Amino acid sequence: MTIQLITFDLDDTLWDTAPVIASAEAVLREWLTEHAPNLGSVPVEHLWTIRERVLSSEPGLKHRISALRRRVLFHALEEAGYNHRQASDLADQSFEVFLHARHQIEVFPDVEPTLEILAKHYALGVVTNGNADVRRLGLADYFRFALCAEDIGIAKPDARLFHEALQRGGATAQTAVHIGDHPGDDIAGAQQAGLRAIWFNPAGKMWEAQKAPDAEIRSLTELPALLARWNSARI
Repeated sequence: MTIQLITFDLDDTLWDTAPVIASAEAVLREWLTEHAPNLGSVPVEHLWTIRERVLSSEPGLKHRISALRRRVLFHALEEAGYNHRQASDLADQSFEVFLHARHQIEVFPDVEPTLEILAKHYALGVVTNGNADVRRLGLADYFRFALCAEDIGIAKPDARLFHEALQRGGATAQTAVHIGDHPGDDIAGAQQAGLRAIWFNPAGKMWEAQKAPDAEIRSLTELPALLARWNSARI
């Protein structure tokens, strides 16, 4: 059937994630050192210990990464000696500092030209487990919807997230395709939900999972021609 809806992963599909997260963590540390000196020197390992403790008591935060990070910061600040109100205020402020830095992203050069081409012929959507916001990145106009795991407490590869995307995009699984870099979250998740799945693999890695993707691309510029071939073949 003809493709009508294309959903995109964000992190490591539209941009390189590791550098921006590392930079955001450094910015957060600098801010805490200045504004919450009691916590600024606490080892990162201590924050991970708090994170595991929070997840153990509140497993529902597993897929709500923004709320989880804010909660970890709150507990860390409180344990560092700040009272409840101070810890809450500092947690909110420091999280916003991190989130702002997390959005200092350089999208891959072919992203906007490709999205502009595709948006003329297909409905486009976002399905992400991360907390990047396409509105902050100036990309929102390309997408009919942006579905983040933390919005509904379900994360890829859960098929329900893709089913929600189909509903928001007004498409059936047979007329939708998902593009992402992760073999499990993106490819297996989409296929389990009945969508076709395209593996974004710019580094040319070997495929190691059992079920192969429906297609593989090294650059997003390959998408328009690939989808046109699929539509002309009516598969």
